[in-house]
Amino acid sequence: MGHQATVADVFRPLLRAALGPRPAIGFEFWDGSAIHPEGEYPGTMRVRSKDALSHLVWAPGELGLGRAFVSGTVDLDGDLFQILRSLQSTAPRDARLGLGAAWKAIGAARRLGALGRPPQPPPEEARPRRGKLHTKRRDAAAISHHYDVGNDFYRLVLGPSMTYSCARFAAAADDGRGGPDAVLSLEDAQRAKHDLVCRKLGLAEQREMRLLDVGCGWGSMAMHAASTYGAQVVGVTISKAQADLARERVAAAGLSTSVEIRLADYRELRGETFDAISSIGMFEHVGTERAAEYFDTLRTLLRPEGRLLNHAISVAGGSTMRSRSFIGRYVFPDGELLDVGEVVLAMERAGFEVRDVESLREHYALTLRTWVATLEEAWDQAVALAGEGRARVWRLYMAASALGFEDGGLGIHQVLAVVPDAQGRAGMPATRRAWG
Repeated sequence: MGHQATVADVFRPLLRAALGPRPAIGFEFWDGSAIHPEGEYPGTMRVRSKDALSHLVWAPGELGLGRAFVSGTVDLDGDLFQILRSLQSTAPRDARLGLGAAWKAIGAARRLGALGRPPQPPPEEARPRRGKLHTKRRDAAAISHHYDVGNDFYRLVLGPSMTYSCARFAAAADDGRGGPDAVLSLEDAQRAKHDLVCRKLGLAEQREMRLLDVGCGWGSMAMHAASTYGAQVVGVTISKAQADLARERVAAAGLSTSVEIRLADYRELRGETFDAISSIGMFEHVGTERAAEYFDTLRTLLRPEGRLLNHAISVAGGSTMRSRSFIGRYVFPDGELLDVGEVVLAMERAGFEVRDVESLREHYALTLRTWVATLEEAWDQAVALAGEGRARVWRLYMAASALGFEDGGLGIHQVLAVVPDAQGRAGMPATRRAWG
């Protein structure tokens, strides 16, 4: 009697084509067969059904693998960061796994009976939208997909600070090696980030300054500016869930006379004047074609010598979150990351004078690792709040993003700019010493 091929036997040529002759992680399949590397390895990919292969056949590359993971037909057991790093280091540069691997996947699918109609994508996936990018309606839909997941879910992952942006793990002095000081708690590190923004904007220099916080989230930056520096703050967001909770938090903190939260698009802001503007983790949703309009709008809202701080993720050369990518489908539909040089140029063209650029790349890697640890520790509660598929999306995207910040594939910068007055005066401190 001849040997009956196992699922591992069928998969072995596909893995060799996709990951090379020595995959750095283990693989276990639904029939009990397995492929394990020699020596120690960081974890195992468990392929639970042939539906996982169907996802890869119909969407080769990261989208298909993401669908398999979100649907639960693939699990990653072990150190998630090391597993992803190992896959990244052995996979070919072609994000679609290469033509050879695609043919191997089709062949494996045929042998295992996994061909046929394409499997239904998980419901957490955002379908590609038609029409012009970054209209108000389309932006509102994209923001709702990501931010209206549930305030309780975000509270669980983000912690008491309810701040969904890069923290700053730095005490009075850094660790002497240029990296973040991880001694601070996440809550303290988020407070340190908010305070840095306030000091860069000059809120410590004069009480009761009028601040606009664009993309205010759940109101944490607005509340810090008002409670610590006596600022009068207007926060705007286009997420209804965020606006509702931000108003509740402001009222509970006794700051209703100092902080106003509006459900509004930045393009609706007209006829007002502010002393300073903060934009933290919002610019990624603006888009390349709207960047000039964005900075032009903010420029008209600032008084002479008023300052703008734009805090945003960046990529060298720029990057669009494509509709065939995992992050474009599941996380940030229509998102775009600009090169920080392009951001500086757009601000200057709008009439700003750029005074400071600071990278917080290592700090965001640590922030994301902290969020992932919190999510994993409270996994059952997270699943109860948002569903298993959504929790899987957040676990995978945050871990992969942390690796991107660690290896420099992703950057994040705070760009501080000012509107000079008619005589060219900027009213800025001579050095960074004013904000530390």
